[in-house]
Amino acid sequence: MRFRLATWNINSVRLRADLIERFVREHRPDILCLQEIKCEEHQFPFQKLEAMGFPHIAVAGQKGYHGVATLSRIPFARSQRRDICGRGQARHLAVTLDGAAPGQKPIVLHNFYVPAGGDVPDPAVNDKFQHKLAFLDALTGWFGGHRTKAKNRLILTGDLNVAPLPTDVWSHKQLLKVVSHTPPETERLEQARAAHDWIDVMRRHVPAEEKLFTWWSYRNRDWRASNRGRRLDHIWTTPALDGAAVSMTVLEETRDWPRTSDHVPVIADFDVD
Repeated sequence: MRFRLATWNINSVRLRADLIERFVREHRPDILCLQEIKCEEHQFPFQKLEAMGFPHIAVAGQKGYHGVATLSRIPFARSQRRDICGRGQARHLAVTLDGAAPGQKPIVLHNFYVPAGGDVPDPAVNDKFQHKLAFLDALTGWFGGHRTKAKNRLILTGDLNVAPLPTDVWSHKQLLKVVSHTPPETERLEQARAAHDWIDVMRRHVPAEEKLFTWWSYRNRDWRASNRGRRLDHIWTTPALDGAAVSMTVLEETRDWPRTSDHVPVIADFDVD
């Protein structure tokens, strides 16, 4: 099975439906995972997105905040959403893709929007940061408890809101006390990754020694000139899918589109036995 997977924090699906259409027309993803859709499910623009070639859509929505959606040309058998940390926030959605070969486990695709964590990296005074750390801890417990780890065919993608490596931020030293790159966050993300031996697909294609960003603040008037970016968006696979992602692209050019998100899409092409 071959497919093109894309992930994009769209920062309002209704406001930027035209940008999604342009992206889909130019890059033809088979599966598109969106984060921060910022609408309830009954407000989601199903007809517009179905018209773009996605007959299979799963949505976990919330009024005005958060929310994730998975759009697919490939049928999926079922969808699941988890209220991680029990706060009633729409931050997770999983779908099980059809098309697994006989004797193979199905491919389960997880779409996440991890809490941003606010501005103060102190859980004692910032509940948003405490929530973020608890969310990452919950991922470690959840995926660490999976059985038959060697055979599980899982893909995890989305806005994880953590830039784990020194080269995932424009200045490692200057951002060590800035939310998204602090040691409590990067250490917990690594624990979550190690819980199921997840493979960082993006870093399989771009060496860890090289800078790699997916987000640039709106505050930067000339984001290309300053290039003060962070890698907050990720694609991971379990070891059973090691090597299945045959290419990866970060579409920086979309950051120049009018009224665009501060995140850019990440694409991975998969070839799965």
